[in-house]
Amino acid sequence: MSAPPAWETFHESIQGVNKARNQDRCLVLGTGTARDPLILTVADGHGSASYPRSHVGAHYATDLFANRAREFVTSVADRDRAGWRGRLRDYARIGLPERLVRDWQGEVLRHWERDPTPDEDPKSPGPILRLYGSTLIGAVLTPDLFVAWQLGDGELTVVDGDGEVRLPLAPVRAELGDETASLCMRNAWRSVRVHWEPLPDPARAPRLVALSTDGLSKSFVSDEGFTEFAAGLHRRLTERGVPGVSGDIPGWLAEASRHSGDDTTLVLARRADGRPAVDGASAEPADAKGEAAGEPAEPKEENAEAPADARGDGTEASPATRGEGVDESRDGAAEGQGPGSGPADPRIPYCEERERP
Repeated sequence: MSAPPAWETFHESIQGVNKARNQDRCLVLGTGTARDPLILTVADGHGSASYPRSHVGAHYATDLFANRAREFVTSVADRDRAGWRGRLRDYARIGLPERLVRDWQGEVLRHWERDPTPDEDPKSPGPILRLYGSTLIGAVLTPDLFVAWQLGDGELTVVDGDGEVRLPLAPVRAELGDETASLCMRNAWRSVRVHWEPLPDPARAPRLVALSTDGLSKSFVSDEGFTEFAAGLHRRLTERGVPGVSGDIPGWLAEASRHSGDDTTLVLARRADGRPAVDGASAEPADAKGEAAGEPAEPKEENAEAPADARGDGTEASPATRGEGVDESRDGAAEGQGPGSGPADPRIPYCEERERP
């Protein structure tokens, strides 16, 4: 008999109100064991008229992250060499972000060459990259290591065993207005924030890891409202497991999308050890997910804290940890890295920080 999965996972994406298409993309791969680590990723194509191919950019972002994450996972398993952890940490901080951005920009330029727009004739790669602009969040979970990367907006949310909610990759300084970093920027890898967290004690490892696009967090009036939602979601998952809550989540995301007006995507992984059994009384019917997605609740008056159901008993969550802990992002390590650290094609320029739709 095969061993039970180390993590229960769920992913869902809801198209924004009045959006022509969903610009978000997400992937979940693996189970979280030593031989089959868990890979989670979400990308948010910018979506406005200035970024007409951003849905393609988001597709490339998640697929390419999955490829690079698999390579990273192979390195995690290679523990016979002395000093493997230090080299792996350096690669996570610098090497992987550089390679990922190069991969993405190269794929975008090749896509343009295969399928140019007849009425556009960009004179340089910069305007081409801008058409595909996207953010990206990705995470890798093994039994004793948790690493995550983020470029641009959206949230990496972690709930610890004591129920504390933290946002380890939230920027130290909030981004101004509706601007955010993007894969189409010059030197985009220098804006990637990295979270490195060894897990020597399974009892103290995260119980819930969630990646979401900013369509979810923007639906709340305050940061505290978002962390309360995460804490309530964790409580419900603890009580009912992912199967018992999966039918409700699309409705919550649809309501959040109505508040924010944006595509709303959530990927989550709940540590499965000790999960409760879901009996017929608590489990949702097989078609509940479709019903919730098709008939979202009407938005509340004012810009309310949504969605209330997910917050459970209303107990306030601990304040989110922003920009603290083991965030390994851009602390000067990326500066002056020497020959070969830049993009393979020095002509690859940038797009300005994009405005949210």
